Amino acid sequence: MKQDVFLDARDDHVFEIRLERPERMNALGVATVRALGEAIDEATKRRARVLLIRGSGRAFCAGADLKERKGMDLAARLAHNAAINAAVDAIAAARCVTIAVLNGLALGGGLEMALACDLRLAASGIQLGLTESRVGAFPGAGGSQRLPRVVGVSRALHMMLTGEPVSSEYALGIGLVNEVVLPEALTERAHAIARLLGQRSAPAQATLKRLVYEGIELPLEAALRLERAALPGILGSADYAEGLTAFEEKRAPHFTGVAE
Repeated sequence: MKQDVFLDARDDHVFEIRLERPERMNALGVATVRALGEAIDEATKRRARVLLIRGSGRAFCAGADLKERKGMDLAARLAHNAAINAAVDAIAAARCVTIAVLNGLALGGGLEMALACDLRLAASGIQLGLTESRVGAFPGAGGSQRLPRVVGVSRALHMMLTGEPVSSEYALGIGLVNEVVLPEALTERAHAIARLLGQRSAPAQATLKRLVYEGIELPLEAALRLERAALPGILGSADYAEGLTAFEEKRAPHFTGVAE
């Protein structure tokens, strides 16, 4: 049977998940979602520090496979959606840095998957959107909650209510993506960022992610307490000691800590 998802180890601590279903624009069918979840779990078990997620062909991911879903009864549709949610939530919960490499069209569940990542790099000239309103639905894999947190309520509602995709250039302007790169340079740029992040301290990065995502939901005073409470674990760590030594010796640090 054809494999829909591949997990590759690129460099030390850098892994890449590639959706390999270009004939269906990497749509998330039942088997594809199952394979995606397994790949995320495997990357986590192998203690990835950076996880890239990308598509093949002309799409990143066109979202749920609506051709498959049309033939499902309600229970099957809900189970399919729950599986997509589980995969998206696993990306969001990853301790490592996650990067969506948007090589092409990212719609519906595809954009929801990208929204669960920490960073998003996009090829120029592509389209992104939460298009569920076109088929009488709404974003049900986190999009209705994550998009407003990224771009603001008004812009998010406009995108979701109209169901109209936006260009990667517009997405950059509203903070939906971090960078827009020429298509032929996207892979090289993504790998360069991944290599850089892979050299950073895994415990420090995992702690930083937690502080940002938890703290943004709290009043400032409570968030600052959260930050201060995390300091002893980092300032007393072996990685921080190595960082100070490397600074003194004018060399690059070699971090060995593991994000727990």
